[in-house]
Amino acid sequence: MAITAAQVKELREMTGAGMMDCKKALTATDGDMDKAVEFLREKGLATAQKKASRVAAEGLCKTLVADDEKNAVVVEVNSETDFVAKNEKFQSYVADVAAQALTTSAADIDAFLAEPWALDTTKTVNEALAAQIAVIGENMHIRRFAQVKEENGFVASYTHMGGKIGVLVDVETDVVNDAVKEMARNVAMQIAALKPQYTSDSEVSAEYIEHEKEILLAQIQNDPKESQKPEKVIQGMITGRIKKELKEICLLDQVYVKAEDGKQTVAKYVEEVAKANSAKITIKGFVRFETGEGIEKRQDDFAAEVAAQVAGK
Repeated sequence: MAITAAQVKELREMTGAGMMDCKKALTATDGDMDKAVEFLREKGLATAQKKASRVAAEGLCKTLVADDEKNAVVVEVNSETDFVAKNEKFQSYVADVAAQALTTSAADIDAFLAEPWALDTTKTVNEALAAQIAVIGENMHIRRFAQVKEENGFVASYTHMGGKIGVLVDVETDVVNDAVKEMARNVAMQIAALKPQYTSDSEVSAEYIEHEKEILLAQIQNDPKESQKPEKVIQGMITGRIKKELKEICLLDQVYVKAEDGKQTVAKYVEEVAKANSAKITIKGFVRFETGEGIEKRQDDFAAEVAAQVAGK
């Protein structure tokens, strides 16, 4: 039967579910409103949509490495509160998401959400998420995932602060032993702690360098003393500052956090381990996820809330 806009509107008001979900529910139940409500409740969509406006900026980053260590994935699943992030049900669900993301062929998060949920193929990943929202009682969001594959070596992983940060490191090597694995874990810890943006300076685009030069030049021009220096000196200052910045944002150029002399770079540390194990080792890349990174978190002003309630009495 034909589903009218009025029916969809009524079901939306009753359940808080999305327009397309309501239309799908009504179509599946031949326009029976009560059955449509049950349909949405079973899918978890009736309660999930009511929570969708809440900011989910807490949660977990979960890493998972295949048994052969050739493939790995890191996922970020968000919740509203840190309390839920520590909940066993939530953590178990995030582990299930990571397990599916490890083998998915989805090219992006939208495709991933649309594929069948491995634990119940009658639902999509997104519908299974909605059901979890109904069970756990908070807005949740599968924000992103990233796979890393390395046939000529292995992928190392590290999780920091119980899942606040998840790191994967792509290690190409002809020797895989405990010493090399320990090196990879140390590099992963370095990434978690110092947050590099690139693996090496060869990855930094010319556009980025030019943009940084423009900013540095503007800073110098706005400084009464520095702006008076000769052009050659100014250009030298800019070059020096760019080099310093690259050492901070490029992993292999960073000072290794465990360096005994406080000077050894990550590149030199990797080289040292390679030599000691008669190996050829290349850190080809990395992925670093931090929970809630870039999400504007809600700031609750409880004093203002109490004041507003008192004033309203």
